[in-house]
Amino acid sequence: MKATAEPSLHARILADIEGQILSGHWPPGHRIPFEVDLAAHYGCSRMTVNKALTQLAKTGLIERRRKSGSYVTQPHAQSAVLEIRDIRQEVQSLGVPYAYELLARKSHRATPADRKRLDVPADSQILDIASRHFAGALPFCFEERLINLTAVPDAATADFTDIAPGPWLLDQVPWSAAEHTIRSVSADRAVAAALDLSIGTACLVVERRTWSGGDYVTHVRLTYPGDRHALVAHFAPTHPK
Repeated sequence: MKATAEPSLHARILADIEGQILSGHWPPGHRIPFEVDLAAHYGCSRMTVNKALTQLAKTGLIERRRKSGSYVTQPHAQSAVLEIRDIRQEVQSLGVPYAYELLARKSHRATPADRKRLDVPADSQILDIASRHFAGALPFCFEERLINLTAVPDAATADFTDIAPGPWLLDQVPWSAAEHTIRSVSADRAVAAALDLSIGTACLVVERRTWSGGDYVTHVRLTYPGDRHALVAHFAPTHPK
């Protein structure tokens, strides 16, 4: 009986701990209860608990530190430089719940800064949107987006409360070209507040302009905590003709 019960208990421990992590109840950095405490809770040997924790460490959900214990790992995402990807997909690829929050939206006449980013006439109307994307309980990305309402008039009445503007635009407007600018910055007061960071924390910023035909559609600035994000580009050598 013991040989058949052991795998079932092992699976239960795995499922319980995974559930606590993936639900966000145990956020990144949370210390997992000690092996001796888990063994007492489940009424099993420490060897059974150790086996479950070792498996969770192999999958990347937890980090085991000698003499300190086991901790929920920080999710580390990768974005493709040469693609326009939905942030929801980036988060879900980490195996954690995704959430989106609209922080602010307003329409106004293009400012000089807006005209520089979108190359639009002075009398153009712009939709200015700020939002946050979450991975589990942690802010994943701070999004600041300008939409050219001349190119996308339907955006003026679109409800961005439940859907982020990025996937909405990809569904509505067939973009023909895009431009990426990538740099590192120190979090200012607004970014620090949005991402729950200390002012001055290193962040990764991806700025992107997209256009359809001859019209610029949108300019977006995506700011990520620098220690939890990486950019990846896939390319091949150019062969001379």
